[in-house]
Amino acid sequence: MHGYEMITELGERTGGAWRPSPGSVYPTLQLLEEEGLIKGQEASGKRLFELTEAGRAEAAGGSASPWEETAGRGGPGWESIQEVGQALGAVDQAIRQVMTTGTEEQRAKGLAVLNDARKKLYLILAESD
Repeated sequence: MHGYEMITELGERTGGAWRPSPGSVYPTLQLLEEEGLIKGQEASGKRLFELTEAGRAEAAGGSASPWEETAGRGGPGWESIQEVGQALGAVDQAIRQVMTTGTEEQRAKGLAVLNDARKKLYLILAESD
């Protein structure tokens, strides 16, 4: 399997909640290869990876599907994670549009909104029940 296939597979297995970037996948693959857990080989212009014996042993010691564990362990369920991801994506699009097409005043207001949102999120954690 090559890196982009892994990215797609992770996205599918997590129901879209986590789709890692190539900038995080490829350095991780390189590290795993250096540690002897995977081996890569060129085929049809792509670098394909597979587990080594050491990699299979390491994988056997871990969870078969770690993405399923999060929902039942007191953390947010995948639905919540997905909802937050969608909201962050929408905010990202909006701020990019404001920053690229807005006036200097609009860009300053947009940045102020982001800074205010960050502060308000931390205030939520600071509230005592």
